[in-house]
Amino acid sequence: MNERSIPELVTAAAERFPTREALVDGDVRLTYPQLRDEVRRATRAAIASGIEPGDRVAIWAPNIWEWIVAALGALSAGAVLVPVNTRFKGSEAAFILDKSGASVLFTVNGFLDTDYVAMLRGSGAPLAALRTIVVLRGDAPTDTVSFADWLDAGESVDPAEADRRAAAVGPDDLSDIIFTSGTTGMPKGAMVTHGQSLKVYEAWTDVTGLAEGDRYLIVMPFFHTFGYKAGWMAALMRGATIVPQAVFDVDEVLRQVANEKITMLPGAPTLYQSILEHPKRDEYDLSSLRLAVTGAAAVPVELIRRMRDELTFRTIITGYGLTESTGTAAMCRHDDDPETIANFSGRAIPDTEVLVVDDDGHEVPRGDPGEVVVRGYNVMLGYYDEPEETATAIDADGWLHTGDVGVMDERGYVRITDRKKDMYIVGGFNAYPAEIEGILLRHPAIAQVAVVGVPDDRMGEVGVAFVVPRSSATVDADELVAWAREQMANYKVPRRVVVVDALPLNASGKVLKYELRERAAAGR
Repeated sequence: MNERSIPELVTAAAERFPTREALVDGDVRLTYPQLRDEVRRATRAAIASGIEPGDRVAIWAPNIWEWIVAALGALSAGAVLVPVNTRFKGSEAAFILDKSGASVLFTVNGFLDTDYVAMLRGSGAPLAALRTIVVLRGDAPTDTVSFADWLDAGESVDPAEADRRAAAVGPDDLSDIIFTSGTTGMPKGAMVTHGQSLKVYEAWTDVTGLAEGDRYLIVMPFFHTFGYKAGWMAALMRGATIVPQAVFDVDEVLRQVANEKITMLPGAPTLYQSILEHPKRDEYDLSSLRLAVTGAAAVPVELIRRMRDELTFRTIITGYGLTESTGTAAMCRHDDDPETIANFSGRAIPDTEVLVVDDDGHEVPRGDPGEVVVRGYNVMLGYYDEPEETATAIDADGWLHTGDVGVMDERGYVRITDRKKDMYIVGGFNAYPAEIEGILLRHPAIAQVAVVGVPDDRMGEVGVAFVVPRSSATVDADELVAWAREQMANYKVPRRVVVVDALPLNASGKVLKYELRERAAAGR
């Protein structure tokens, strides 16, 4: 692959895949040449609206086709993309916009009955840099412009100027500033270049086996690297069809898979668990599914088995990454055995390094736990306007300190055991929630589980398990604790079990552990 920038992917894909569907979203169906033409219109509109190279352009919208076209238009004009979490309230979005200095915002009106513009304006933030709000879908409020009108304004710009601007974007130019989730503090913006994005996801698509003709349902949100770069950008690289889904809804996933003959369905483990537990799963034809990519603190062996046995996935890849590593650091490979795929997050992607180190930065013996560190072309340039935070995250030797606890085997495969912040200490013993969750998931009545540590007068901290029963099953808390005592060391056994209908998730499908800690501490 010879493309130097994300905009070049669009032109190259139109030439390589002239008859392939690029994008399917409801009634909108675009071939790769048609997508190229829409992106050129959006590039002309971006230039007409005054967007200059280096300007920050934010997108606060769900997974819809307009998100992709607007993003590619802005990138082709030389702008830096700033995706914003759709679950943010007005003040949270305002923080991102203000911090990044975004001059243009693409958003929607009416998504999940939410008026995003009103929320933003209601925050009271001055947002001095923000000069234009473009509404991709829904009614455009006062002092905003609809996407259709914004595109029409671009007709005054010579198409040759749009092509010239896109061709000027190079591999060392910033492609985006993606802000961390902020679940443990104020969000920080990870800066990544076009060249980094392309090289990382060329490796990612090689490993996963994404191919021309695949039909790719993207449930992971576009504001996340998984939905954006491992999602629609990866599809552009290989000639796959992008099928965006705006809301995580299992019924809609099942319908889309059946109707669009989806072959590629990545997601957090909760996605597959939800499909497996759906009471009407057998009513849908899911036989087109062949490729799954997942990853988390731990992926239960039982989940991998059920995905193979009860669904039609022939390839299941687990991986590991974070925003600061352009979303990817390690991946399993096609020829890895099932136990490796279930128990490890793989080895470093080509031409990068992953190590497990102690608190002094020295590599620990293989098999011993330590902090996972990453070095290579996938490591972000730094946090936007945060030199001290950058120096803390990336040491003088270029190692990105992830804050994740893991062990590495003799092959260089890493197994993530937990976040440092999630670990708790019971009577002097380190307890890693992901390890405990993996054991609890072996219980036949449990569909999902999350374990958190809470203060305890005697032991320092103890574990509390929040469990979601499988459909048509019940969980007795005392019985589960007794069962757990037979399965794991006593210090690991949760002292309390709370049965819930669902675990709280962020839009990326990750469990909100801080919310569970608050509930556990309050005795709920």
